[in-house]
Amino acid sequence: MKSPVQHRFRMPAEWEPHKATWIGWPHNRTDWPGKMSVIPWVYGEMARRIAASEELHILVQSEAHEKRARTVLERAHADGTNITYHRWQTNRGWTRDFGPIFVRNESGTAIVDFTFNAWARYPHWKQDNAIPSKAATYRHIECVPVIHKQRPVVLEGGAIDVNGSGTLLTTEECLLDPKVQTRNPDYTRQDYEEVFRRYLGVKHTIWLGRGIAGDDTHGHVDDVCRFVDSSTVVMVREDNPNDPNYRPLAENRERLEEARLENGSRAEVVELPMPAPLYHAGRRLPASYANFYICNAAVLVPTFNDPRDRDALGILGDLITDRPVLGIHAVDLVWGFGTLHCLTQQEPG
Repeated sequence: MKSPVQHRFRMPAEWEPHKATWIGWPHNRTDWPGKMSVIPWVYGEMARRIAASEELHILVQSEAHEKRARTVLERAHADGTNITYHRWQTNRGWTRDFGPIFVRNESGTAIVDFTFNAWARYPHWKQDNAIPSKAATYRHIECVPVIHKQRPVVLEGGAIDVNGSGTLLTTEECLLDPKVQTRNPDYTRQDYEEVFRRYLGVKHTIWLGRGIAGDDTHGHVDDVCRFVDSSTVVMVREDNPNDPNYRPLAENRERLEEARLENGSRAEVVELPMPAPLYHAGRRLPASYANFYICNAAVLVPTFNDPRDRDALGILGDLITDRPVLGIHAVDLVWGFGTLHCLTQQEPG
């Protein structure tokens, strides 16, 4: 078998054409305490938009679980001809983090199989961790285990964001903290950069500092900073100096101003507002407009019944002009400590 470098894999950017999107239908009630009855309807709106222009693959627990999903999607008027159900059991529904990460080369598509261990936080993850190999078998493509220092590499999809041309965004808080939710003990920046180079075709990594308050993944970048084209990033900004996000986000902005892309140029940085803080049982929730998802038919943006919703949609609409930018109500969804991007994983066309 060829090494990943010999395969010349590249992880495409999210805005490049999709063959499909993969999601897991909600079932773990501990993710949305007291809200589980409304969550499938949020999924229904999201699925309706995605299935309008690409395949939608939905992971379900059983025949009965599939039947409930079908009922919701029929009532939501989702295009059932574009939807395929897979009765592959999962622990939870955060498909961005455990789902198949697709890469491409001149010959076609493969899956790079990072290990998922529930953010080094929760005890149940083995069913989630098996999904990439099942997807590869279904697609009849190669599934490449990600190995470094002679052991599997733990990484979630929400910890990284790529521009498709060779640059990757991530945070030190998520990947380099030696004491809290440590994914790969003793790994350095150089170790991760070598993994990204070999398996994702990344030439340059931009390291931000910390993620946002309330994020139980301990610093995923997809709540902080995202590429919207090969040279432009959107970066969330907090204006209240008394908010715990104020200083970390300001420091991240300073890092971005000095950062370079794979070609040596500076990225254009556009700021997104943060919504007003949301809480559940006294705990801060990771509400962020940066957790949008770019599918073929639209850009789906979480909204929070906040005056800044309109500002965020307008900023993204000015930057991404080849498809509509649409808000999806996410006040209930964020009770699970994630929103739209956390639930989806794209498969390139």
